[in-house]
Amino acid sequence: MLQALLRQVIVLLGVVLLVFTAIAGCSGGGEPSPSPLVQPNGMQETPPAEDVVITIGNLTDLTGVSSNAQVYINAALEDMVKHYNDNNLIPGVEVEIESYDNEFNPARDIPGYEWLRERGADLLVSCVPPTPVSLKSTVDKDEFVMFVATANLEEILPPGYVFSFGIVPQNCAYTLAKWISENHWDYETNGPAKIGGAAWTDAFSINFMDAIEEYAEMHPEQFEFEGAYLTNYSFIWDSEIEALKDCDYVFTPTPMHVFVKDYITAGYEATFIGTDTQAAFMGLIDDGDLWEEIDGMLFVRASQYWTGEGPIIDLTKEILFESHSSAEAEKIMRSGVGYLAASQWFQVLEIIKDAAETVGPQNIDSEALYNATISYSEMVNGEERYSYDATKRYSPNYCIIQEARADERNLFLIDPNWLPFEFEP
Repeated sequence: MLQALLRQVIVLLGVVLLVFTAIAGCSGGGEPSPSPLVQPNGMQETPPAEDVVITIGNLTDLTGVSSNAQVYINAALEDMVKHYNDNNLIPGVEVEIESYDNEFNPARDIPGYEWLRERGADLLVSCVPPTPVSLKSTVDKDEFVMFVATANLEEILPPGYVFSFGIVPQNCAYTLAKWISENHWDYETNGPAKIGGAAWTDAFSINFMDAIEEYAEMHPEQFEFEGAYLTNYSFIWDSEIEALKDCDYVFTPTPMHVFVKDYITAGYEATFIGTDTQAAFMGLIDDGDLWEEIDGMLFVRASQYWTGEGPIIDLTKEILFESHSSAEAEKIMRSGVGYLAASQWFQVLEIIKDAAETVGPQNIDSEALYNATISYSEMVNGEERYSYDATKRYSPNYCIIQEARADERNLFLIDPNWLPFEFEP
């Protein structure tokens, strides 16, 4: 990307030098320079303006613990950008990508941000969970727009320049718990469901389980909270499994393949629950032939899975099969939700498009991108599915509940309705 930009600069400098050389030739005697071509109507021909390059700085993880999922997330970004460029969907704008590997190491976030800014990034994107914490104060101070895959409320408040196109764990937990009590567990007959979870000590999991505990405390007739068991990046879950053995619902770690296998092998039964974070690693379930272990698992998500239908998932499938062989496309689909980040990249590119239409391609800057972001709204079937505004910093307004089915080795809607998020327990 840098080489391409440098080549453009060199070409422009060459044009400038050529113009000055022509002027110098005219003032120094000798043969006169030819006059500019004139159209029959007497108007001088104006060459078409070159597309403005808008660079997305991608602060990603290519070699760290999340790289397995990031490979497909990055592929979706590259393919969606190519789709927009090839079809001239943002007239006057050519979108490019610069990527930096932070190795899932927060200490590399600020150096990565500076490196991307030096290489012309006009906005920043990151699907690495710790990055919003590392960079919020910096991008707020610099007034530089950053989009992240998911963030906790404390990471995007007070409202600034960090925008999340992912789910908020508290909202997901409240909504899923309410849905379970109304549709999946008959607490009036069976009494309160026992619910708990195990996870690494990441902020998303902590906030999700705190919200589940809060919901259970507010609705003791529906749920009995059995505890949240956290560990520092271990794949040995023996003690956590034993503590959760009597649960009816268990929030799983991410990735979940070792936990669910060991839980079922130990002879225990529960309905596992999760979100996009667990669904990002479905390839490990597929590779480990663990569909029977997660049969009936519930996922609360803010976008369609591969088995769904709709304008964005249909576009995602179209771009996937245009950009990859059938075999590779099938592999990507089996890997989980990584490539489905295309729906999020769609939002980013539509925001760039809105900025270009509002101020003109030549005038796109961080202020224009910020204003386009806080005005963004995506309507689907008459519902405002995604939006930002002056204070709202996460885009999803609705979610869906999906179920893992072992017989079909895939995720399917268990409820056809898009559910508005719950904000209180």
